[in-house]
Amino acid sequence: MSSAAVSPGSAPLGRAFGRVVAANLSSSLGDGIARVAAPLLAAQLTDDPLLVSLVAVAALLPWLLFAIPAGVLVDRVDRRVALSLAGGVRALVAGGLLALHLTGTLTIWWLLLVVLLYGALETVYDGAIRAVVPSIVGRGDLPRANSRIEATEIVVQQFLSQPLTSWLLAFSALWALGLNAGAYAVAGGLALTLPAVASGVAARRSGRRPAEPGPTPEAARAARHRAELAAGFHFIWSSPMLRPLWIVSVLIGICHAAITSTLVLFVLERLDVPEAWYGTFMLAGAVGSLTAAAVTNRLKTRFGTGPVMAAVNAAGLGAWFLAGAFPLVWVGAVAIFVSFGCTTTWNVLVMSLRQAAVPNHLLGRVHGTWRTALWGAMPLGSLAGGLLARTGYSTPLLVGAVAGLVVALVGHRYIASLPDPETLDPEPGDPA
Repeated sequence: MSSAAVSPGSAPLGRAFGRVVAANLSSSLGDGIARVAAPLLAAQLTDDPLLVSLVAVAALLPWLLFAIPAGVLVDRVDRRVALSLAGGVRALVAGGLLALHLTGTLTIWWLLLVVLLYGALETVYDGAIRAVVPSIVGRGDLPRANSRIEATEIVVQQFLSQPLTSWLLAFSALWALGLNAGAYAVAGGLALTLPAVASGVAARRSGRRPAEPGPTPEAARAARHRAELAAGFHFIWSSPMLRPLWIVSVLIGICHAAITSTLVLFVLERLDVPEAWYGTFMLAGAVGSLTAAAVTNRLKTRFGTGPVMAAVNAAGLGAWFLAGAFPLVWVGAVAIFVSFGCTTTWNVLVMSLRQAAVPNHLLGRVHGTWRTALWGAMPLGSLAGGLLARTGYSTPLLVGAVAGLVVALVGHRYIASLPDPETLDPEPGDPA
């Protein structure tokens, strides 16, 4: 661990962390363009809410299929190489999307395939970037470091990418999709400039047990592979803190997925926001997220991690309900501000708790397993949102919010009791 990582507080987080932020910034630009362009292109290609909701399904389904293998990969290779490959291949996929559009052959099904490939590669990138952070900052600095990463992603993905992509698509998709490919390519190159500590190799070597006599090499490899795939699940399920947090996160995630899968149609059709202004309107969420990233650590310090998480969980869902019940532009903007901000605070604190509780050599697998259940289950919510939207664009917001508030109420006592990350030591895990 670098010397910049050993003393929590207000001290600089160090050069290594600065390079992580820089590498993530370019990838975030690509992600932001893709996340705005995909639903807008889908709305141009079809007016069926269910087909539009499949964009969200395609983005999330890879987390069910690939997150655990991606976590094993992240825990076995140089994490800088994993980041670079994820960025480079996504650049090629973005180039393919651009070619389809320019030749007039883009259909909703091609778009869904591209989004699916983006999601598969994101499982590798996301697991690697989250596993890199605890290698270079101390546990007491994790909320501050994660808040800074979240703030950078918010500024680039939402403040920059959302309005820029909407206006570029209205003018010419060539510029939006070309910039998307270039951003991913730059991210892939920047990842290779990260310092050696970011690779995770040294931490894995220090936590590895000596080899012991055992079965034949083939049988040993098969057994080891199965153990690696299951290690993240076993760790989470054996943790009294992580297991219920995982379950609550999955259930709340399904509800949010139902709400947001056809949000583009709610904004364009129910709130009557022009398509070129969609990204600008969604800046309300960017402002909320950035505000939350700036104040989350202070809120945690003053009120404690658990109480803050319980409060933002309920507030964000309540905001979505109000947006559905009162479909006015200003109510929608306020609701998006509140809900996005609450989600950012929740994400920062959940990530910090998990990073503090998990040994370094298991970070990739635990992260992959966590996202497999969380984001792997969210396509169910997205499909439900698409079906609900066929009865009215406000319906997914109302039904999803009510269901989420029920989960929040049942889990309130547990969530409010969660500890601060700096009070935790990594729980023992199998270093194999």
